[in-house]
Amino acid sequence: MFSANGSVVAIGGSAGGVESLIRVVAGLPPDLGAPVLAVIHVAPNAESRLPEILTRAGPLPAQHALDGEELQPNRIYVAPPDHHLLVRNHQSRVIRGAAENGHRPAIDALLRTAALDYRGGLVAVILSGMLDDGSAGARAVYQLGGAVIVQDPEDAAFPDMPASAIRSDHPWAVLGIAEIPAEVVRLVSSPPRARADDGSEDELRLEAAYAAMDRDALERPDVLGARSPFGCPACGGVLWEPPDSAEQLRFRCRIGHAYGADSLLGAQDDRLEASLAAGLRALHERADLARRIGQRLRGAGAGKRADRYDR
Repeated sequence: MFSANGSVVAIGGSAGGVESLIRVVAGLPPDLGAPVLAVIHVAPNAESRLPEILTRAGPLPAQHALDGEELQPNRIYVAPPDHHLLVRNHQSRVIRGAAENGHRPAIDALLRTAALDYRGGLVAVILSGMLDDGSAGARAVYQLGGAVIVQDPEDAAFPDMPASAIRSDHPWAVLGIAEIPAEVVRLVSSPPRARADDGSEDELRLEAAYAAMDRDALERPDVLGARSPFGCPACGGVLWEPPDSAEQLRFRCRIGHAYGADSLLGAQDDRLEASLAAGLRALHERADLARRIGQRLRGAGAGKRADRYDR
């Protein structure tokens, strides 16, 4: 059963996003007329109580999405921890694909696939969060004719994610959290919007295939765009720059890990810190081993050899 008017609402947030999401959900009516899909960055091994929290917060029942489930209007579908929530043929896909922007679930993956499936019927909402997940997805929504509502950065507990989405393309509206539910209702009640067509659909479908762990995409000899000089922080493979990177710097490796510029810098910081820590640990372990060998040699009367290990 599709939504009566062909609409869907997709909401993404990170740090501070749960509080914002609760306020949005509390303001939606029971007869919204569209399914609501939500991605919030959570720890991969955390037990998520978000569906219960959202069900208590407003009139729409919430649940963790199931793979292959037909999306029903007036329900909220939440991405389970450590799984992407995607959309295909008006059904939810729950897949443990490669992380995007260091996250699984990722907002970009949801928005990209929802835009391909619902086009002008998609209402996307970007809430409080850090770094830039959601920016590439917001651009895909705009390219295929949907509408993007962004929480006003000054109204967000963490303004980076909304500010990045505003920079990435043309948001339909930038609103305080109290104003967002009414605008969502208005947009859901009056689709479809005109669909943009700038020749980007093939690229978006390829990126959606990577998120879905599609075998044909993973076995391509190249990825998309041009090779960059950077390695993937997650797997060490070559990162490629998609063709739209001139306007919005992004990278993807051949098994699907994807990064915006800010997310890549953050991942490189983490990898550098881990490498420095590993080097320091190795130096300490080498010193401890040399001391132990020297002590053993000195105990055996081989003082000259022990001196060498002491040095």
